[in-house]
Amino acid sequence: MALESGACGSVMQVAALVGYDGTAYCGYQVQPGVPTIQGALEESLATFTSMQGRIAGAGRTDTGVHARGQVIGLTLPWRHELAALQRAWNAHLPPDIVIRQVAAAPDGFHPRFRAERRTYRYFVRQGALREPLSSRYRLDVLQSLDLEAMQAAAQQLLGTHDFATFGNPPQGESTVRTVFAAEWHVERPDAMALQDERRLVFTMTANAFLQHMVRKVVGSLLEVGRGRWSVSRFSSALQAANGALSAPPAPPSGLFFEWVTYPEPYQLFAEPVAG
Repeated sequence: MALESGACGSVMQVAALVGYDGTAYCGYQVQPGVPTIQGALEESLATFTSMQGRIAGAGRTDTGVHARGQVIGLTLPWRHELAALQRAWNAHLPPDIVIRQVAAAPDGFHPRFRAERRTYRYFVRQGALREPLSSRYRLDVLQSLDLEAMQAAAQQLLGTHDFATFGNPPQGESTVRTVFAAEWHVERPDAMALQDERRLVFTMTANAFLQHMVRKVVGSLLEVGRGRWSVSRFSSALQAANGALSAPPAPPSGLFFEWVTYPEPYQLFAEPVAG
């Protein structure tokens, strides 16, 4: 753990596991004149610490995207227990953002550059009727979906590919990414599920993601599920590395940034329980 002496007390390197409802925010990264997750985190800290500088995040989620496992890193003067920092921080945050866990970060920790894998999940509800209470966190699809075809298409994503069809690189970087997992599964229905309702979850794990990548992948996989695209068309679109060939992106409301995997000794948090 990096610990230095400063004018305001001990200066610590800290990591935190953050969850948020992204509905009211223009993404994670600070932007002038609009609400962002990073901005809210920094503004709340400024009310009870003398922290200076930026908070770094593991992923730059888009407007309206949620998170259960965003990891952030920061340096701040703090002379108390980390549990006290978590309590004070949560007390000053808006109700749609929560600090799930806090830990002292080892030397060399950076939430973005030390990350080995990132996992996103997209939630879909298939049924004959709309469900207003779930639409904030799921995409309602009012037609049947061919799950087997969607799963077959998702398998085309595995491995290292140029994913330019499904996203733009941040800051002019390469569009080549490695995908370790891409699969659909059916959630167990709860007691409030409507007749003929089916809840689907798409999980995607990669070394890194392009902007809008998961939403464009999901939008294209849903076209396969609706029967408008064949699996071979999805595969051809991927191989073409041409953004004009993607289906429109799925709405951000169904997307969650779930988890970040780090090498030892940087894996500081226990994975949060979904839900």
